[in-house]
Amino acid sequence: MSVTQVAGNVHISRAHAYSRIGRLTGEGVITKFTAVVDPVKAGLKSSAYVTLKVQQHSWRTLREQLRAIPEVQHIALVGGSFDVILLVRATDNVHLRRVIFDQLQSMPGIIDTQTFLVFEDVDTR
Repeated sequence: MSVTQVAGNVHISRAHAYSRIGRLTGEGVITKFTAVVDPVKAGLKSSAYVTLKVQQHSWRTLREQLRAIPEVQHIALVGGSFDVILLVRATDNVHLRRVIFDQLQSMPGIIDTQTFLVFEDVDTR
């Protein structure tokens, strides 16, 4: 959305909108500007949520290794019956299988994985 559209939506001047956006960015409230990409149209036709059970004290090392995998689009450390949940997107199921079996399951510190295929995405942003 353009700054002019933002200003119109919140009923302020364009200059005031620029000022507010600059302040929010400077304070770290707005951390980045991004485009929302349709994964299927971008060629990522296979998606899954993958849960991980990990060895105690391995999170910091694993987090950096997981960040290095391009197919891993979201990482969350959680509480409950598993420790980490990932959103993994791939071109097809063969590619997805390679990421899960060859990369994730072979990482030191990962005890167990469970995969939940995504049949349909609904972005609520």
